[in-house]
Amino acid sequence: MNDTLHWWLTVMSIFYIVAGLNHFIQPKVYSNLFPPYLSKHKKMLNFLSGVAEVLLGILLLVPATKTLAAWGVIAMLVAFIPSHVYMIQQGVFKLAKFTIHPWMSWVRLLVVHPILLAWAYQYT
Repeated sequence: MNDTLHWWLTVMSIFYIVAGLNHFIQPKVYSNLFPPYLSKHKKMLNFLSGVAEVLLGILLLVPATKTLAAWGVIAMLVAFIPSHVYMIQQGVFKLAKFTIHPWMSWVRLLVVHPILLAWAYQYT
């Protein structure tokens, strides 16, 4: 792997580790993103999401597990799509200190999410 790809892999790893740790630091932020049909399980799902992000972020840095971890990131991102759709359905809502407008949710789903998927795919 060339130096640029390795550098971006490290950035991606740190991104998921920090995002995963944030599930434990600010669990209320994430618990508001679960659709109602998952609300009974939101504490467990938040915990599992955080663990998955941290674990996958670490495994991305291990050459022997990098490919498997990249596929895991893709699967995780696909599993997050219902939350993105739910955010769109909510219209304007508060997420921590931020007001999220529908256009932001659309950008997250249609622009940011595909970029994250493509970013992970290049390491499969």
